[in-house]
Amino acid sequence: MSFAEHIDQVLPGDLPHREQVVSLCARHLEAIAEINPVMNLTRITSEREAAIKHVLDSLLPWRLFAGATLVVDAGTGAGFPGIPLSIVLPDTRFVLLESIQKKSRFVASVIEQLALPNVEALPLRAEDWLKSHTPTLITARAMAPLERALPLFAPALKRGATALLFKGPDLAAEITAAGREIRRHHLSVTEALRYELPDDAGIRTIARAVLA
Repeated sequence: MSFAEHIDQVLPGDLPHREQVVSLCARHLEAIAEINPVMNLTRITSEREAAIKHVLDSLLPWRLFAGATLVVDAGTGAGFPGIPLSIVLPDTRFVLLESIQKKSRFVASVIEQLALPNVEALPLRAEDWLKSHTPTLITARAMAPLERALPLFAPALKRGATALLFKGPDLAAEITAAGREIRRHHLSVTEALRYELPDDAGIRTIARAVLA
């Protein structure tokens, strides 16, 4: 089965712009597969695993992002969750930050290939970009534990941004471990969503962080 067939098989039926999501996300995964041997963007190589762990995982929380004006994806890597979310939410502007120059150039090339008008990729560290920008939402996937991530995002959170961070099943333990930083920056961190990926691919949680 192709990337498109696997994506079509796993995506929810009520996903907005579903046909476009299937087509464009398949092209995104094909671009990753083509360059991965030389760039090592991901350890996920099978079509179905990529459909689940990259595309589906990025999109299951899409309702939490609906209505946002500007979303910044911190440490986007190969473009997740930013690119899939931008297809589902074409009226929201997305900025995809990746400090590793070659990865950022790859993401920018994918954005151009897919002709996504609401997305841009910048070769910057999130903490530097956030010094002078306040997005509606900050998101990150496969980033540092909360204890290390929250101080990076705290300045923007104090100016009114909200963080929606993709985490594993042990979010409560991460929140406990980050207690000192949460108190120091006067934040509130809660579980916004918990979901299970198919094929025993794991449980995911979304941590919501805001100014308390």
